[in-house]
Amino acid sequence: MPELVHELDMHAEVTPDDVGLGPLGHRRIATITSGSVRGPRLNGTMTGAGADWILRGPDGYGRVDARLTITTDDGAKIYLQYVGLLELTPAIVAVMSGGGDGTAYGDQYFVTGPRFETGDSRYDWLNRSVFVAEGRLVPGPAVDYQVFRVAGSRPPGR
Repeated sequence: MPELVHELDMHAEVTPDDVGLGPLGHRRIATITSGSVRGPRLNGTMTGAGADWILRGPDGYGRVDARLTITTDDGAKIYLQYVGLLELTPAIVAVMSGGGDGTAYGDQYFVTGPRFETGDSRYDWLNRSVFVAEGRLVPGPAVDYQVFRVAGSRPPGR
């Protein structure tokens, strides 16, 4: 049975831009203005272009679709993309609208599947691992994630 191993925490400051109701749902783009990644094997900052193109559905959930670049403290570049679901509770909507007190992990369903890509051999383990993350929203607005590696019974490459 696979187990979850905590690998890192992410924090991203965002500036939301409401696109409005379109043919696929209500679109909001949250541009990442700054952020950090901290863990025992990976530390860095969010650099360059990055955003979450979240789509709010009529079912009360947002479809997360985020992309960003991490520059590690030792100079590697890592591309990160994650998709997932965010339950749009009143507390979540309040933070997304610029108010509210924020939420805790588990206050709502907020789960994503991060996928990392890098050409830097020091971080090649990211290319060969599956991840899952749980999020929360905090005033700012900002988003925090706890990112876990799914550790299978047999390590990759064996």
